[in-house]
Amino acid sequence: MPGKVAKIGTFGDWVGLFDDWRKEIGVNRGEIADFKFDTLYGAIETEEIQFGAFKGRRKWDNLRQVPTQQMRDALINLIVYQGDTEFASVEQQRHLFESAPTDWDRKAITRVMIEEMRHGWQMCALLVEHFGYSGKVEAQKMLERRAFENKRLLGAFNVDVDNWMDFFTYTDFVDRDGKFQLQMLKYSAFAPLGRSMSYMLREEAFHMGTGNDGLRRIVEAGVIPPWLIQKYLNKWISSSYDLFGTDNSSSAHWAYVWGIKGRYDEPQNQQEAKLDELNDYNRILYRNEVASLVERLNHALPAGTPRLYAPHIQFNRNIGRWAGQRFHAQTGEELDERSYAQHLEEFLPGPADKVLLLDIIANEKKWIAVKEGARDPLSTIGEVRKSAINL
Repeated sequence: MPGKVAKIGTFGDWVGLFDDWRKEIGVNRGEIADFKFDTLYGAIETEEIQFGAFKGRRKWDNLRQVPTQQMRDALINLIVYQGDTEFASVEQQRHLFESAPTDWDRKAITRVMIEEMRHGWQMCALLVEHFGYSGKVEAQKMLERRAFENKRLLGAFNVDVDNWMDFFTYTDFVDRDGKFQLQMLKYSAFAPLGRSMSYMLREEAFHMGTGNDGLRRIVEAGVIPPWLIQKYLNKWISSSYDLFGTDNSSSAHWAYVWGIKGRYDEPQNQQEAKLDELNDYNRILYRNEVASLVERLNHALPAGTPRLYAPHIQFNRNIGRWAGQRFHAQTGEELDERSYAQHLEEFLPGPADKVLLLDIIANEKKWIAVKEGARDPLSTIGEVRKSAINL
């Protein structure tokens, strides 16, 4: 926030900067302005470290107990990246209030934004409370970056989410990557980070459910053509593959060895971790879950309609061994340069597709099915807090 950002000196300073950020990006309205943000810590499954070189020892309650500076640096990096995505998603979606298809959807996006803000709040609280001067600097930087200035740390979080097809697909699949990341951090040997995850995961479940149910309602309405829906699936699912990180990641390797970030299925998986394949391992678990969800959407399609699918894991990748290579979105077949350029036009949304989509949304009142029998999303927003430890 050029020209007016004060340095964070105390936790109270952070609260003021957080309030300034909400006002500046234009979301401090109605229920958002009235919401009381808290730092919430929940229970962890065990007080013992569950994996890595320190397995069996007691988890660390504060930074002084973390054995090395390298491990402290890795922890602050994990927290910074997680918090950055939370604030970014609010910035990406900030213009969608007025175009909500129903009152339920307007309330749902309000709740999603409130909870994403609280997740960012939680990460900044960890930084300010546990990491001294460095943590305060990183918390401030999070509030100074902007998705709409292309300054967020991960590319998918600088892309505009400026229509409701984008929103539903984003919350179903990008937020699902978020669920995977939070689950992996839930097992962290740094107890305050692990304790932060239980409430964030419960809140994240609503975001994914909103997206998945929104896509179901779109498919059931039968107004937006399936080929156009598929383009948005290809866009956001392929972006989510990249969010798991590079292949053969040394950062993932050492985060596991140090016990600060586990595998998605850590407690159930008794096999020895393949340390150089951790990101791909979790990416494949994600892809399998996503493919199952997309297949369920097909149940709402009329017989004879081409089926929706999760794009191939090699398609449209920007990091790792498939980065910049040319693969078919559905089959994974390798394509030549000329064929691939045409393929991207056919399988990712372009300007003409967006014009068509917005025309349908503006002129076809039944482009999405009505949400039947649902509780007011804002009336239930505080339910996950009832057993929380408020600090």
